[in-house]
This record gives sequence, structure tokens and C-alpha cells, in this order.
Amino acid sequence: MAAPVGPVKFWRPGTEGPGVSISEERQSLAENSATTIVYNPYAALSIEQQRQKLPVFKLRNHILYLVENYQTVVIVGETGCGKSTQIPQYLAEAGWTAEGRVVGVTQPRRVAAVTVAGRVAEERGAVLGHEVGYCIRFDDCTDPLATRIKFLTDGMLVREMMVDPLLTKYSAIMLDEAHERTLYTDIAIGLLKKIQKKRGDLRLIVASATLDAEKFRDFFNQNDTSDPTRDTCVILTVEGRTFPVDIFYLQSPVPDYIKSTVETVMKIHQTEGDGDVLAFLTGQEEVETVASMLIEQARALSRTGMKRHLRVLPMYAGLPSFEQMKVFERVSRSVRKVIVATNVAETSITISGIVYVIDCGFVKLRAYNPRTAIECLVVVPVSQASANQRAGRGGRSRSGKCYRLYTEEAFDKLPQSTVPEMQRSNLAPVILQLKALGIDNVLRFHFMSPPPAQSMVQALELLYALGGLDKDCRLTEPLGMRIAEFPLNPMFAKMLLESGNFGCSQEILSIAAMMQIQNIFVVPSNQKSQAIRVHRKFAVEEGDHLTMLNVYEAFIKHNKNSQWCQEHFLNYKGLVRAVTVREQLKKLLVKFQVPKTSSEGDPDPVLRCIVSGFFANAARFHSTGAYSEVSSVYYPTS
Repeated sequence: MAAPVGPVKFWRPGTEGPGVSISEERQSLAENSATTIVYNPYAALSIEQQRQKLPVFKLRNHILYLVENYQTVVIVGETGCGKSTQIPQYLAEAGWTAEGRVVGVTQPRRVAAVTVAGRVAEERGAVLGHEVGYCIRFDDCTDPLATRIKFLTDGMLVREMMVDPLLTKYSAIMLDEAHERTLYTDIAIGLLKKIQKKRGDLRLIVASATLDAEKFRDFFNQNDTSDPTRDTCVILTVEGRTFPVDIFYLQSPVPDYIKSTVETVMKIHQTEGDGDVLAFLTGQEEVETVASMLIEQARALSRTGMKRHLRVLPMYAGLPSFEQMKVFERVSRSVRKVIVATNVAETSITISGIVYVIDCGFVKLRAYNPRTAIECLVVVPVSQASANQRAGRGGRSRSGKCYRLYTEEAFDKLPQSTVPEMQRSNLAPVILQLKALGIDNVLRFHFMSPPPAQSMVQALELLYALGGLDKDCRLTEPLGMRIAEFPLNPMFAKMLLESGNFGCSQEILSIAAMMQIQNIFVVPSNQKSQAIRVHRKFAVEEGDHLTMLNVYEAFIKHNKNSQWCQEHFLNYKGLVRAVTVREQLKKLLVKFQVPKTSSEGDPDPVLRCIVSGFFANAARFHSTGAYSEVSSVYYPTS
């Protein structure tokens, strides 16, 4: 017998009053199609016909006109309108890649940079890495002589500026998904504004999926007069294929949005017409918990004879790529897909067939406390902009519905937009990059959203303690310059540079590489206890760093075997990437003449070396079971 569905009560603003339940609403909706990076409804058409089906195609000539006549063009378009794949090609076709010039396209996420580059290469009939390529941290798939359209993460663009401060090889740069306002997106924005003052020929396209275009226009517009004809920045909106989405709020708050998510999914499944479901939660653990609960509910329901089945699929950043791809697979009409996701499904991708959206109202964000120098992930209420982005996922292929697991009053109290990473992150890597670019007075750098002064001061103190800055806050030589050259957090870089002195450079290389990889340990929801038991074989009391070292060394000992990884519940692709990262870091140690040494199994030198870079994270353990910061943290010799 199916488990009873709880009494989650929603109402739609504009109706006679609260109390309209899901089952009392429209039962069926017309079907249509959507476009996604992976699922392509126009696959039967020629490449050129597919391109012409995208909403952005109608504005091709207008976009090229604006790029020709304005230094900066802000393009507002919903996910799926074609701006990411088509605009770089329009520029190439219009001559912006002639005479060896390059069109650069930044993405905030590595996966997006690789995926979009692959799609554009396919559309142009090119081999990926030749005319069209990508460059992400530890992976450069470009040809310096042949690549004309280059996709890269915003962080890699900033690193390119260290070698070529004016980005002389680029004729145009497109900042895609700029609304996400990541740390390095904001740095790139500030640096590109400086570059444009010296390079009037450089064109910048800022692509955003939200209506905060005025902020970008005001920041980049270099017209100091009241004459609008002298504006250097303009806004263009691309109308996408969107359909109306009915919004439903809870009548009263619920104490457990995990349980309410499951109840709402099952209510939709039992009472609503065709259409897949997308439920937003805050993190991997919540996603897997809800997915497991839904699978149990679906099994119970199928035993009652219900003909329509549920296919429950998780979606989060650390999920292996082959598992992520399942959300794009088409299913038969007798199956309803339920995708349980983090905010990775909020923008960047469009999943075909989504009609119903469930929004828990929370998100997990990185937050930094400059007083304690601790950076962590915290669960906070979503912004109104994010809530609207989530709701819009249900209107890509046909009219949809969004069920918000909070009241309308709670929505009205949400912040309008998400706080940019620049205002809630550790700024030490940012300041180090700016110093390496020759920007001595970082306090006067033109940030789009200036970070808190306390965060800036704390970052300067940390870099001074690491030896990267001198007492005048200038980059030291050679240590500061070497730390800046590493594509890592400054503390990791310092640890690596000191590893030869501690006699453990081989172990520290492996640890540093492993710490750059997310989700090395795989914990399937149906084999949780078995996976945890196997993982304990690698654990040591000295801590996570040496545990990671054990995993890496065992992987190498077993000849990097994928079957061995599967048996030990380890992320094979992640470990292969760790090997690649280690090789890249090894080249830097050779360049800086760090001796090749090994502690030969002695953990003490390794732990001491880790402390040489991470002394700022020192804490004192109390008998109560709590930790407190060490006040003299920035003076490692004290």
C-alpha cells in the first residue's frame, strides 16, 4: 500500500484565497519542445537549420551592429536562447577572428566551458582543440596558432592577463553567465574595464540570464556626459521560448522542507497530468535523502497497481558525469522523471520536459568570516532572483507550475539578489592575483561590488604572514611571485614550495593534487554502509590529508585501475584528474628547483609541511569538545 501523501497546502496569488490544492488545478498541459546543451530536439535537422531555430538568430545582424558601434554590449537572454553557442560564431563569421585574432568566451564553471566548446566545434565541423578550443585549470585544449574561438573559465582569463596584461590577441571577449557574479567573474569585470580604457578596439559582450543588466551598463558605460549618444555600453534583450508558470505558495510555513518536498512530488504524481518534476534542494546529502525517500514511495505506489512510474534522478556538481547525463535522457510516456537537484540546475542548462518545479527556498553558499578567517558552506534563504530562475525552469517547453515551500510573505522578505562571491569569500587569492598584475593599491581597485574592508585587511595580513607580501604590501621576490604563479590557493602554494625543505615533496604533491578534486569518495544511497566500511581502510588518525595520500598511493599501486576504484567506491575520473593535476604541479616545482624528496612513510614531516602553509587555520581543542581559534595565527614562529 502506498504511503499516504501529507497535507501540504498551496495557494496561487490572484485566486479567491488560500487553500487551492494541487489536485484542484489544471489536469493537463500541451506539450512542446526545449533546447538543452545535451538533449537536442532539432537533431534531425541540419546544423544550419538547428542554429536558425534558436531565438538569438533573429537578432544576429542587430547584435553585430551593436558590437561594431559600442565597446560593451550587455545581452539579457534566458538559458536556452542560444547566446552561449551562437554569438561567438556570429563574431567569427563577421571577421572578428581575422588576422589571427581570437574571440574569448568565459564561463564560471569548468564543465560549461568544455561542454559549450564541444557543441560549437561540432556546429562548425571542427575538431575540438583546433579552430574551437577550451582552457580550464590543468587542462588546455587549444592550439596557439589555430584556435579562433576560445572558451575558458573566468579564472583562466585572469591568469592570462598575468602574461598579456592587455589581452592583445583578443578582438572580443564574452563574459557568459555574468549574473552568477563569481569571485573571478568580478575580478575579470574590473580588469576588463581598465583594459578597455587603453584598448578602444576591444569589444566586450556581457551575457546575463537575469534582468540586472542596468548594473552592468552603469559599470561599463564610460560616458561622463549627459548626452546618451556618447554611451559606450548598450543593453539588448533576447526573447526566449518561455511559457507562463503558475506560482503556488504554502498557506503556512512547514518545519521540514525535506519531507514536504517528497509529499509534494507524490501529490503531483498522483493528481497532475504529464510532465517531469524538478525539485531544488541545498546539497548532496539532501538530494540523496529525498531521492531515496521518493524511490521507496514510488515502489509502494507501484504495488497498488498504478500504471505510471517514477524515475528518480539526482543532480549535483560532484555527481559522476555519466550519472549527470541521465537527467537528459528521454523516457517513455508511462514514466515521469523526477530530478532532485541543487542549484546546479538553476542556470546554465535546460532539461527537456520539466513542467513542475518544487523550490525548497534555500541554497548552500560559500561564506567567509574575516574575524575567524574561516570559509565554509552555509545554508541560507534564496534570493528573489534565484527563486524566479528556479520557477522559470518549468516554463521552457510549455506552461508550468512552481510550488514554493514557503509563504508569499516569506518570499517578499527575501533579498532581491544573491550577495556576490566577492563580498563573502576569502580574498587572499584575489589580492595575490591583482598584485601579480601590477595593481599595487588593491583598496582602490574598481570592483563592481566592493568587498568588506575587513576582508581586504585580513587577506593582506595572511599574505604577509605567508611571506608573499612585504611590509609595504608589495609582492615579494622570489617567494611572492612564485606563490602567484601557482593555480592554487596561496596556502597550498606555500606548502608546496616548502615541501623540499621538509623532505616530503613527493607526498605533498600528491596531497595538493587530491585536495583539488571534489568527491573522491563515492557513497551510493543503496550501499551506504558498505561504502563507508571500505573507505575506513584508507583513514588514518593523522587526518584527512594523509587519508587522501593513502587513497592516491593505493590508486597508483593498483595501476590506476577503474575496476579497483569501483570495488572501493572511489571516483575513478576524479583520481585520474588528480594524476594530471599532480604532473602540472610537479612541473612548477621543477621550475622553482624544489628538490625531489620523500618522507618514506613518516607522517611527521608531512604534517609539519602542511602547517607551514596552513598555520592560519590552527585551532585549539578544548575538553568540552569545541575548537577555538589561535589568536597568534598570523605569526607562525610565535
